[in-house]
Amino acid sequence: MKRTITENLLAWKGQSKRKPLILMGARQVGKTFVLKQFGSQEYSNTIYLNFEDNPRLCKLFDASLDPKVILKALTIEMNAEIVAGKTLLIFDEIQECPNALNSLKYFFENTPEQHIIAAGSLLGVKLAHVKGFPVGKVQFLTLYPLSFLEFLEASRETRLKDFITEQKNSDPLPPNLHEKLLIYFKEYLFVGGMPEAVAEYIDSQNVAKVREIQTAILNAYSLDFAKHAPREHIMKINQVWGSIPSQLAKENKKFIYSAVREGGRAKEFEGALQWLIEAGLIYKVPLISTPKIPLSAYADINAFKIYLVDVGLLGAMSHLSAKTILHETELFEEFRGAIAENYVAQELTHSQFPLFYWTSEGKAELDFIIEQDNFIYPIEVKSGNSKKKKSLKVYSDTYQPNLLIRCSPMNLIKNGNILNCPLYLVEKLRSLIAQELKE
Repeated sequence: MKRTITENLLAWKGQSKRKPLILMGARQVGKTFVLKQFGSQEYSNTIYLNFEDNPRLCKLFDASLDPKVILKALTIEMNAEIVAGKTLLIFDEIQECPNALNSLKYFFENTPEQHIIAAGSLLGVKLAHVKGFPVGKVQFLTLYPLSFLEFLEASRETRLKDFITEQKNSDPLPPNLHEKLLIYFKEYLFVGGMPEAVAEYIDSQNVAKVREIQTAILNAYSLDFAKHAPREHIMKINQVWGSIPSQLAKENKKFIYSAVREGGRAKEFEGALQWLIEAGLIYKVPLISTPKIPLSAYADINAFKIYLVDVGLLGAMSHLSAKTILHETELFEEFRGAIAENYVAQELTHSQFPLFYWTSEGKAELDFIIEQDNFIYPIEVKSGNSKKKKSLKVYSDTYQPNLLIRCSPMNLIKNGNILNCPLYLVEKLRSLIAQELKE
């Protein structure tokens, strides 16, 4: 299964001043598969250590954090030669071995020629609470569930994927391709981007088996809560996690603590919420009072929306029927457009956009506000083909932006200063915006 992050891994390998790489990402998004595949394709040999499956490996780092000592011990333990530049070292679930995590700074300082990548499903949780870890001594990458374009690639639609990837302007796509992409897009909304679910769907087209896999992943996450979260947060994490579908089903999708538990307050649940964010399982989108640069300076920390890491898992949590794939509009309209909105949050996050949203005293709400090249762009997500643009108009009348964006199932087109970006093209929004700036 081809992943676009491989390009980033190749760029890392080619750096002259290479730092140890830490690959972040939620559990079961494919980190181990990607790293092993990268090692087999780009190196003479790969040495793989999993500190969760084999805790005994941690003892190799007890005696010394000197890379030369560690490399000698690894050579003996793994019965394999380690050659700088030709051997890739993979430290998986490294959060389970603090000494291995700390050793990375010494690998950078003393043996920068050694290629080493660390990964872990709960690294975000670990690093958020480690004091003194030298962030400047390592490089970070994050792996997300498959995007829609990666889903097309996995579905053996490489030519179709390449065609829309190379889209250079806002001219509408040929109607037959637009309809074909919408069919794949509806499938993606149900299947999502978790690699195991995608692989099963491509191989069998069996949506029942896909749902079984999604349910198993959700169960595994619940086990993680019980195993790794602070004891005082476990029940609260489960409550916050379980409330997400109903939070998104509301007309106003602002996260409400009292919807988690009657009478619930921020003080009670903010620790649980932060744990889920650090675990990479949810995305937090704050409200901004005024769309000015930098957006983060105008964020309201007490008002925000929460989205799930994967739209397919959201459907599974919401018990979304597979029959919705067969209907033209039902999937888009489920849960007041929450499925489409969660998808857009996912794709924008993949594209490295910090996300915010905006409201105007109950008169209008724009689902996302993004910043690119010192310009601010409002985004309205439409799950149907409605051309109404009340919220965009309110925003436009107030702030006079140079470009307004609507994401919907409609074809790519620009009318005046409104760009309609098909939902399946959200991943290309950054380049579409850049093209508009040139014209």
